[in-house]
Amino acid sequence: MTVSPDPATQYVHSDPEDVLKQLGSSWRWALGFALATLIPGILILVWPDETLHVLAVIIGLQLLVAGGFRFVSAFSHSGDRGGSRLAGVLIAMLAFLAGVLVLRHPMQTIGALSLILGVFWLLSGVLTAYAAIADRTLVHRGMLLGLGALGVIAGIVVLCFPVNSAVALTRLLGLWLVLLGVFEVVMAFVLRSATRRAIRTPPG
Repeated sequence: MTVSPDPATQYVHSDPEDVLKQLGSSWRWALGFALATLIPGILILVWPDETLHVLAVIIGLQLLVAGGFRFVSAFSHSGDRGGSRLAGVLIAMLAFLAGVLVLRHPMQTIGALSLILGVFWLLSGVLTAYAAIADRTLVHRGMLLGLGALGVIAGIVVLCFPVNSAVALTRLLGLWLVLLGVFEVVMAFVLRSATRRAIRTPPG
C-alpha cells in the first residue's frame, strides 16, 4: 500500500478506481481486514469442540470476506508497479474460490479442507511475497514480505504434513488466523503512522 492522505475522511473522486484506491490505502480498511481475520481465529480457538461443519462454515465465510478486502486493497498499488496490483487481484480471486469450495461442501472430509487451505495459503503467500518485492512504494514492505513467507510456510506444512483429526485441524487453523490477524493489526497501525507523517509533511 502506498501512503496517501487518510481516504476515510472524504472521497473527492467519482471514478470507481479512484474510490477503491483511496479506500484500499486507508489504515482503517487494513484494520478491518485484520479484525476479519483475527475474530474468526479467536472463535475457532474458543470453541475447539465444534463440528467440522461449523469449522468449514467459519473458514469459508472468512475466506469470502478476506477476498473482498484483498480485492479493494489491490487498488492501493499505484501504477501497478511490477504487476503488484494484479497479484493482489489474484489473491482475492483465490480467496473467493477457496471460500466457495469450502462452503459448497461444508461436510467434506478433513483431508479435503486441509488441501484447499494448504493450496490457498501457499499460492497467496507466494503472490503476497511477490507484491512486496515488486512494489517499492509500500510503507510496510518488509512486513508484507514476512507475511507472504508465513503463508508459504503454513501452506507447505498443511500439504506435507496432513492433519488427521478435526481437533488438530481446528487448533492449527485457529492459531494461524490469530497469528495472521495480529500481524495485520500491526501492519494497519504502521500504515496509520505513515499516513499521518505524510499528511504533516508538506510536499517538497
